[in-house]
Amino acid sequence: MSDKFDFVSATDKPALLAFSTPEWLEAARAALTELGYKVHTAATHSDFLIRFSQVHYQVVILEELFAANNPSENLTLQALQTMPMNQRRQATVILFGNEFQTFAPLQAFQQSVHAVINSSELFLLKQLVEKAVADNTLFLSTFREAQTRVYSNATDKE
Repeated sequence: MSDKFDFVSATDKPALLAFSTPEWLEAARAALTELGYKVHTAATHSDFLIRFSQVHYQVVILEELFAANNPSENLTLQALQTMPMNQRRQATVILFGNEFQTFAPLQAFQQSVHAVINSSELFLLKQLVEKAVADNTLFLSTFREAQTRVYSNATDKE
């Protein structure tokens, strides 16, 4: 099992990619590497789920047709959509495909992801990932502050 995963240190920013289109995979890998992420790729649905369960990825980019002929066959997306929030809260999940309007909040909500990106915007992927991560961080900041306060209060009482 150790040969399947790179060691992820506390200072690494891990990212997971799940693409069937090789050109999109390479473009996404280049964009995330340029942003300083340590990039892992999943080849199959089971590979994705194993990796996702073992590493707390900060960014996950998933192709709408990953290992599928149509979106309803994308088992990885279905697994993410039904996964409890406490198992995926640490990751900013981005869905990439031909049918989306980039950063359309209702489309993202319908797909249970943080952001959707149209494949025609591939050349802007680096900036779009930065924006999606920043938006998600801002959205969760109140939750994280409250969580920190609750933890601090609990440890103070001990």
